[in-house]
Amino acid sequence: MRILSIDPGYERLGIAILEKADNREVLLFSECFKTSSKLAHSERLNLIGEEIGKVIKKWRPESLAVETLFFSTNQKTVMAVSEARGTILYEGARSNLPIFEYTPLQIKMAICGYGRGDKTQVIDMVKKLLPKTDLSKIKYDDEFDAIAVGLTHFASYKTNYYRK
Repeated sequence: MRILSIDPGYERLGIAILEKADNREVLLFSECFKTSSKLAHSERLNLIGEEIGKVIKKWRPESLAVETLFFSTNQKTVMAVSEARGTILYEGARSNLPIFEYTPLQIKMAICGYGRGDKTQVIDMVKKLLPKTDLSKIKYDDEFDAIAVGLTHFASYKTNYYRK
């Protein structure tokens, strides 16, 4: 099974393609896609949609796993990220991908075994869960978060699939 997993963002978007083969998870691709604050809001959303479309076309995932929003105190950021998330969901639906959503708490539970784990714990566990993968070139935690979303999906896929 091949999945597209995303840590939604507006300025930075974590994207990963993972595959489960021979009963183990394999990272095929990951990136931190960035949009410039100098661009108009609508152009940034368009770029996000185009990038997701390109990734879907190239890697042909069977489903989309995406993190739900964590509401912080900055409403302007929450609105921009929610609109970016809407663009992501639209591209997934347009490509007829089943869409699975995971809360930050669910992701931390699946990856760290503790729902209040911090970014460092998530990154350390992703590295341990993918020991044969060179993750040294990853600069942003958004990319690690996207990989964690995908690993969470593999850990809970059967449960969530039968709920749909």
